[in-house]
Amino acid sequence: MPTTVPRHRTHDDAPDTTAAFTRLNSLDQGPEHDALRDDLVAQWLPMSQRVAGKYRNRGAELDDLRQVAAMGLVKAVDRYEVARGAFEAYAIPTINGELKRHFRDTLWSVHVPRRVQEIRNKVRVARSELQAAQPGEPTIAELAAQAGLEEDEVRDGLQALQSFKSLSLDAETIRGDEAGEGVSLADSLGQAEAGFDTAVDREAVKPALRALPERESKILYMRFFQDKTQNQIATELGISQMHVSRLITRTCTRIREQALAEHRDVA
Repeated sequence: MPTTVPRHRTHDDAPDTTAAFTRLNSLDQGPEHDALRDDLVAQWLPMSQRVAGKYRNRGAELDDLRQVAAMGLVKAVDRYEVARGAFEAYAIPTINGELKRHFRDTLWSVHVPRRVQEIRNKVRVARSELQAAQPGEPTIAELAAQAGLEEDEVRDGLQALQSFKSLSLDAETIRGDEAGEGVSLADSLGQAEAGFDTAVDREAVKPALRALPERESKILYMRFFQDKTQNQIATELGISQMHVSRLITRTCTRIREQALAEHRDVA
């Protein structure tokens, strides 16, 4: 009779939850499903915190990283199916993705291309190694030799290291009169254009509007572009005012949900 080989665990924080996930996948939404889901998240939480720890010392608070990693873990638990293989192999990329998005969307002061981000990481490691071996700030040439980069690439990497830090709006940027009074960065900035948010919202809902059935599209056009009342629309289309009201409410809700879903997917 063949013997069963125990599943190899690569880390102490990788519990054997295959049976629990099999049961979770078979349960409908409800109290029992939610309780088992919460238990699985709690069992795998140490693993997510371990992954978060790999991103320490990169300009983010460790507690924030752990919270982001936990959110990624919850997503992994909700989406995982036993047929995919080991949960850890599925969850770790999901958690890493959440952490990288956190850095991209929250911590970078300006957008930095992926290539420059990779150079930045090499320069950061090289500088730490050189500073540990010798006092003082290493030169561009030393960093290039240590990181295996060109000197121009090192300069790009050093500049990218500053992208985690924003200049205070209260910082003096322009010298003023002879008395020494300057102008703050905030004083030199422009103001938001009127209607900018409206333009952004219109672009966000365009895909959902294009996908509407002809009748719903016509009703919205009549209501919001021709400024017709619900009674006028109802008379023109030969339906009741109540039906028009329900269609407008339902359609607007669907468009809003689709726009928000697309925003979450991008984020």
